[in-house]
Amino acid sequence: MLAQQIVNGLLLGGIYALVALAFSLTIGILNFLNFSIPALFMLGGVVSCAVLAKGYPIAVAVAAALAVTASTSLIIERFTFRWLKRSDSHIPLVSSLGFLILLENLVVIYFGSDAVGYPSPFGAASVRIAGVLVSLPQLASFALSLVMIAACYLIVTRTKLGRGLRSIAESPAVSEMLGVDVGRTVSGMYLISGLLAGMGGALFGISYLQVSWDMGSEVALKGICAMVLGGMGNIWGALLGALIIAIIEVLTISYLSSDAVNVVVYSVLLALILLMPNGLLGDRALLVERM
Repeated sequence: MLAQQIVNGLLLGGIYALVALAFSLTIGILNFLNFSIPALFMLGGVVSCAVLAKGYPIAVAVAAALAVTASTSLIIERFTFRWLKRSDSHIPLVSSLGFLILLENLVVIYFGSDAVGYPSPFGAASVRIAGVLVSLPQLASFALSLVMIAACYLIVTRTKLGRGLRSIAESPAVSEMLGVDVGRTVSGMYLISGLLAGMGGALFGISYLQVSWDMGSEVALKGICAMVLGGMGNIWGALLGALIIAIIEVLTISYLSSDAVNVVVYSVLLALILLMPNGLLGDRALLVERM
């Protein structure tokens, strides 16, 4: 049923959107791709799974996961930006890739290389709406994703931190001359990225009841595709791109095969980029006023 698959794609797209937005903030403000985001996504799922397995409630598990991913993201900021900001532009990228490899292998040591079942906190709760079966955990995850994206938009457009981020996106040097605390502002951006990625990982576990050491890699690729498709640096573009990518993925699995997913997704992405090089919702300038 087409409507069922579209709904499934939308629910998956909420998780992709969190990852896409985490990537978009970093590349838009600092102009480099933070390769540690897949690891933060993975940590969100794995840590919440481990806490749930100990018998703690889901709220405690998610809070613990966010605390771990936020603090890890700040550590990554210390070693990929603060200490290396005057080095060549590719050095922070390589450093973030090192953190990705390090964190994934630490999780392999602790959890093993096999996928781990995620304890279901809500069972198989679902509701049928107009003939479409909707999983309540997935619906709650989608709603929470939208809330986090909206909160991120408000932070970027309505707060002192957001004004600092927009200023740094234009020129870090000028921002510092104007009194912006670049170090603290960038730390705030890393904190937000860590929370977005960590929540995405936890929601993925809650929705699909499985986590693994490499769960972030494939989702990260889809998140990057969503970021590019929607328009790099555009918050709502990341959401739109994520929903489109997820719907294409689900429809491909349903009507073709799972083996064809990457071929179809990346072919569509390439075609749209050729037609609209700046993405669906704008140019490469991040966090401008028209967001």
